[in-house]
Amino acid sequence: MWILRISLLPIFGWAAFAGVRLLPEHLRPDPFGEIAVADRPSASRAPLQTLAAARGGYVSLHAVTEAVDIQVQSKLTAEVYREWFHRNRADGNYYPDALVPMTSRIDDNRIDGQKVRAYWIDIWIPADQRPGRYPVRVVGGKSSATVTIQVLPAVIPADDVLMMDHNSYGTSWLFGQYPNTLPKDDDGRLFALIHAYHRVFYEHRGGFHQLGYGHGGKVGPEFAPELAGVGRGKHVANWDRFDRHYGPLLDGSAFKATRRGPRPIPFVYLPINPEWPASYLWWGEPGYEAEFRNVVGEMEKHFRGNCWTSTVFELFFNHKKRYKAFSWDGDEVRFAADNDAVITMRRLFDKSLPPGTPVQFALRSDASWSLEDQIERMRGVINFWVAGEGMMSWYPGAIAKLKERGDRVWTYGGTPVVSRPAAEIALNPLRTWITGSQGFVRWQTVDPGSDPWYSLDGGGETLVYPGDRFGVAAPLASVRLKLQRNVMQDLALLQAKATLGNARNAVQTEVVRRFNDTSLADWHNTRPALASTSVLEWTNQAIDDALEPFNKRFRNIDAASWFRVREYAQ
Repeated sequence: MWILRISLLPIFGWAAFAGVRLLPEHLRPDPFGEIAVADRPSASRAPLQTLAAARGGYVSLHAVTEAVDIQVQSKLTAEVYREWFHRNRADGNYYPDALVPMTSRIDDNRIDGQKVRAYWIDIWIPADQRPGRYPVRVVGGKSSATVTIQVLPAVIPADDVLMMDHNSYGTSWLFGQYPNTLPKDDDGRLFALIHAYHRVFYEHRGGFHQLGYGHGGKVGPEFAPELAGVGRGKHVANWDRFDRHYGPLLDGSAFKATRRGPRPIPFVYLPINPEWPASYLWWGEPGYEAEFRNVVGEMEKHFRGNCWTSTVFELFFNHKKRYKAFSWDGDEVRFAADNDAVITMRRLFDKSLPPGTPVQFALRSDASWSLEDQIERMRGVINFWVAGEGMMSWYPGAIAKLKERGDRVWTYGGTPVVSRPAAEIALNPLRTWITGSQGFVRWQTVDPGSDPWYSLDGGGETLVYPGDRFGVAAPLASVRLKLQRNVMQDLALLQAKATLGNARNAVQTEVVRRFNDTSLADWHNTRPALASTSVLEWTNQAIDDALEPFNKRFRNIDAASWFRVREYAQ
């Protein structure tokens, strides 16, 4: 029998011994012994008795108790986290999100009228676990509650059906969030922390992107090799710092201790931009091309020599003219003439590479305004499209068209805030799977705000929290990230079901019916009148108005929406 014992200091005024309540993952508790406001419409007072679970993944639940000591007893392996109750600034309500490991120091929320503590329990089901019924007993003081895990014959496929990506920028935020962890002169600690961020998203069936340069093209020294020389003599002088940062990520060794096992990261931003490796001051001159080709050629040779051939290295431009550094937009191109500069950069890049290199490179573009025009204009130039999810929906057939010619297609958007129903975290990955896109980017996922612990600004720009205040030199997963991971497990099962007998349409039809009582047609948008006008006349308000009829179809989501899908997936 596997037993986890958790002891906490008693809090004045709380009952020494009280009952234990177990809740399904989609019903988040609040600190007053109730269900969180956003999840109450689907709340049930019936005790949680059984949870079905496929093998090769996790099954999760909440435990709520007034007791200061709990135990989790089971033949299955349990991972237990203390749930932190955040006061959400917008509505003044409390929601659990940050998950604090029980091995770390924990201070309580200090919430007036707080009655309970809450815990997130992950039960790991190995792929070779014998199917059957396994009781999990949670003991709090002199009370306990038991849930039976029904382990099913089904095994969750190891590979995901789409890339769930989590985006970030630079490293300055790390020093602000980890004042006790990161002395500024210790590269080792910085790289260990960066690797920890990659691990937390990897372990939750996702990926992590960290852009290493700013809008003016300045590259952080941890993101690029050290250069020396000028003109034809420009070269890489030192790979040490770059290799300490990226080597464990590109060979997979950074993930060797995870349940998913070591794998190289599938995608990574290159530091290349109009200002690096050649100065934009010489843009269009022979010297610019010489410096650019020298360094890019050395990068390809270094990557190939280290057998870093499983990762897609992305040439990606994240600047706009209004930032006043460069004379053309690279990100979300709006003006057709700016495509010429992107074509020039692609030409220089291709000339820098040897024929038939096994290293995988792609020119990635985050597209929105002029997406429809770029699809044809930039054929053979852009081969990795990351488009605004709403705007991509305006062009039926665009995803299939791009994939058919060999391009990669993702969409991007935000993250549901904590005050939305728990199941809303499933909307973007589900819509990605329905439409056939190969990935979804949550554009900012590591910024919890200035005071996430006592005044959370919704959490719409984070799915992890800094562990520094608890003595943890790593990010803490959130309830929403765990829920998203479980969605990704279920999508893998649904994809396996959909490929049996060419049943994709039937499977997806049943999924959307269970999720929010819609039809497949509701998940495919139609071209709005705005899309037939000049993009130079568009405004943000006009775009929002054009998207509103489509977005309105997905407002009817309750906390149990994904639970109904899971019953079908398993």
